[in-house]
Order: sequence, then structure tokens, then C-alpha cells
Amino acid sequence: MQANRRQVVFGLAATALTASPVHAIGGDSIEQRFAVPAGFARVPAAAGSFAGWLRAMKLKPAGSAVHLYTGALKARQDVHAAVIDIDVGTKDLQQCADAVMRLRGEWLFASGRARDIAFNDTGEGKPIAFSRWANGERPKSAGRGLSWSKTAAADQSYASFRKYMDTVFVWAGTYSLERELVAVKSLRDVQAGDVIIRGGFPGHAVIVVDVAEMAATGERRVQKPRERITVALVRARRQQADRDAGMAVSRG
Repeated sequence: MQANRRQVVFGLAATALTASPVHAIGGDSIEQRFAVPAGFARVPAAAGSFAGWLRAMKLKPAGSAVHLYTGALKARQDVHAAVIDIDVGTKDLQQCADAVMRLRGEWLFASGRARDIAFNDTGEGKPIAFSRWANGERPKSAGRGLSWSKTAAADQSYASFRKYMDTVFVWAGTYSLERELVAVKSLRDVQAGDVIIRGGFPGHAVIVVDVAEMAATGERRVQKPRERITVALVRARRQQADRDAGMAVSRG
């Protein structure tokens, strides 16, 4: 992950995030398909930013089902509002923090910033850099961490990137990802690209993909995908919550 990563630690999640209805209006992207609630306006996203890229992510047609990595239908088909048009691979690897890292990596790759793609390993907290992978190096377990050796031909293609991400999913997770992120002190600063995370074994993480704000009150509402990369909607109230045992909103 890159600089300016922030993390907002708040109390019990239920006090900061409450359910909010999805306002679907059609369209191929998150921004096009989902209208902001009455009285709200989208928080501006700079051109070329991670926030702007997330809003523009292509969605599958309305009503699309959610499939598992095996191709089988997910048991519950009534808990998603839309499905992002992106593969989840053929192995049981891409879960919560993996989806967060996948989206960040996809944005950097699509933006011509492949050299910046790196996520820390769980054991020693050292970078698993795509630049090394693209140069033909491969990691393997070595004590608590990883060691690298050149065992493949150099390859900077997207196919190589996808194989790299599957390797990241094996060696990184919520524990390592949380430790890459920098704390934010207030929920009023929530932005698209922030991560709601609780690192651990198990932990959990979801990424904010869109934010709208009511100018009169400062209340913000956010969209976040579940770990299988489906879209849900929650509300983030503008408040400073007490530090507690809850999750954290983190900037990536």
C-alpha cells in the first residue's frame, strides 16, 4: 500500500455505522447505478485518484448472481445490491483483506504504477513487491518471513500481476494490512478507498468505494463491497467515537 494511508479507530461498529437503503438507478458503474440519498452529494474525487477509480468500477448487469470461486452459486443471493465485474480466481484465496488489496493493486496496475504495488507479509511485515515478482523473483517461506530467488522469466503482464496477487493472498491478510495503515482521528474524514478493518486471526476488512455527504449536517454515507466483492450500503455518521474494541476505518 502507499503513503497517506490512514485509519480511524472508533468504538463499537454499531454506534458508527447503521443500515441505509440502496438507491439503484441503473448504469454500468457504482457512480452511475447508485443515486445518493436525498439531501446528499457525492464527495468530490480527484481525477486519476483511487476514489474516482472505485466509483467507476464496471458492474455486472443488474440482477446478476454472486458465484463462488468454484463457479457455484453463493447460498445467499439476497444480500447484495450489485456485483463488480472482476474475476475471483479459481482457488479459495480472495477473502476480505485480499479483496481490499486486490482493488488497490488493480488501480495501481491500471494507472501505470505497477512499480508501486507492494503489500507486507504477515510474518515479518516486509514488502511483497510486484516489481520483484515481475523481474522473475519468487518468494518462499523462510522462518517467520519470506526469502526471494529468481526462478522465472521476467514478466510485467496483467496475467503475471494476477498470479502475483494470488501469492499475496497467501502471505498477507488483515493482520499485516492493518499494520500498514495510518490512523485517522475522525469519521468525518471518511473517503472512498478507506478500509474498515480489524486485524487478527480471524480478522475482517471491507473497503469504502463511495462517499456522499449532507452539507447541512456533515453526515456521511458510504458504500462498501463485501469480501466476495459485492456492493452493500451503510451509513457513516459524522462523529468522533471513543476508542474501543471495535473495528477501524483505514486509509489506503
